[in-house]
Amino acid sequence: MVQKAKILLVDDRPENLLALEAILSALDQTLVRASSGEEALKALLTDDFAVILLDVQMPGMDGFETAAHIKRRERTRDIPIIFLTAINHGPHHTFRGYAAGAVDYISKPFDPWVLRAKVNVFVDLYQKNVQLAEQARLLGEGMDEELGDAGASRRLLPELSGLLASVEEQAEAVTREVGESGNPAAASGMGRLERRIAELRRALDALDPVASTTSGVPE
Repeated sequence: MVQKAKILLVDDRPENLLALEAILSALDQTLVRASSGEEALKALLTDDFAVILLDVQMPGMDGFETAAHIKRRERTRDIPIIFLTAINHGPHHTFRGYAAGAVDYISKPFDPWVLRAKVNVFVDLYQKNVQLAEQARLLGEGMDEELGDAGASRRLLPELSGLLASVEEQAEAVTREVGESGNPAAASGMGRLERRIAELRRALDALDPVASTTSGVPE
């Protein structure tokens, strides 16, 4: 079963949060409310989110300042941010949103279908990244456990190689989707995951020289 992704909704107006929940409820994911930038940063300390919908105009810490804090943190810097705003001061205002780290900038009132579709793209990418990372982790643990028994390792090498090939294939598919989405944050995350998968392939090939000649992965 695919674990539900968490979506962070940040807006100081309860009616706006209620509207966002109504629009996004069809995605069947976990929606987390925050009524200020400070509340959003607190939620980000403990939970992982697929995407953040962030209102620009808020009392105290506004959306731009909140985004700056999010992008400075190692844990949260790669989370996609979609800015929502009720005002439009032209290209300069929009550029400021992108400069603050947003992957999209939507003016209110927005089309519910468009917003839901945009959010769903990031949820899908997040869930695929989580699945791939978990597969890579389990595969790496399986290799580590068997290294102490050379005979068992030899017997399991073909199976491990096949599992890793499946992970590599899925990673390539997700990388293509990320490239089409034009999301730099997702691309950064996939880059780290691909490097981990490549490390596992090199480790597996080192254990079985025959596999290294058939895996199709360059040395």
